[in-house]
Amino acid sequence: MGKIVAIVNQKGGVGKTTTAVNLSSCVAALEYKTLLVDFDPQGNSSSGVGLDKSRPQHVYHGLLGLAEPAELIVETQVPFLYLLPSGQDLAGAEIELVSLMARETRLKKMLEKVREDYDFIFVDCPPSLGLLTVNALVAADSILVPVQTEYFALEGLSDLMGTIGLIRSELNPQLVIEGLLLTMVDERTRLARDVANEVKVHFGAQVFDTVIPRNIKLSESPSHGEPIIMYDIASKGAQAYLALAAEFVDRQKEGAA
Repeated sequence: MGKIVAIVNQKGGVGKTTTAVNLSSCVAALEYKTLLVDFDPQGNSSSGVGLDKSRPQHVYHGLLGLAEPAELIVETQVPFLYLLPSGQDLAGAEIELVSLMARETRLKKMLEKVREDYDFIFVDCPPSLGLLTVNALVAADSILVPVQTEYFALEGLSDLMGTIGLIRSELNPQLVIEGLLLTMVDERTRLARDVANEVKVHFGAQVFDTVIPRNIKLSESPSHGEPIIMYDIASKGAQAYLALAAEFVDRQKEGAA
């Protein structure tokens, strides 16, 4: 049964979609059958793996019961990596979900239908703590939080941890923190070092050892519709995400031991 990991941070521009695309691609490169769920109406994970965002049916239609998830999932150019794409209709889903029964469990019920087909399922969440993100947190076994090394990082984390506490108490008591990932790190600056140290003091072993550096190739690869390991596997960004994938998989083995 596939483990579901929600990649979440309500702050935009922290490397959330970059992490969703590249971590899932690198885990797939280790020959684990992997599903990337693009649950952000912007659809950047879909285009980041080379898929046209104008598909007639996507995750929105599965969420509202208009299509089966297996009908919506597509292969990507990365072996072992599959995508459940997003589309613009998803932007209105939060309003449509409000009036539906069990609105917080829609994504969970949809993914349960395909969960056994994959080793890992990564969900790229929208940059908010709205109903779509709540659906992802209810569906997930764990959450991975990208944290940009900037001044307001810890302030946003406290809000997110409060939401996670509510989800645990009301809707998903098994939800755990997979880890916090330091992103866009420029170790030459004192600010980046200070924020990294602060995050490690607060969260200890929950912080991944791997850090993601600022890297121009990581910024370029989405415009080419390629994960970083296909765009430039020798780049620092690709090597960092390959190291993260190895660390992520090692954590799963340790947890199972």
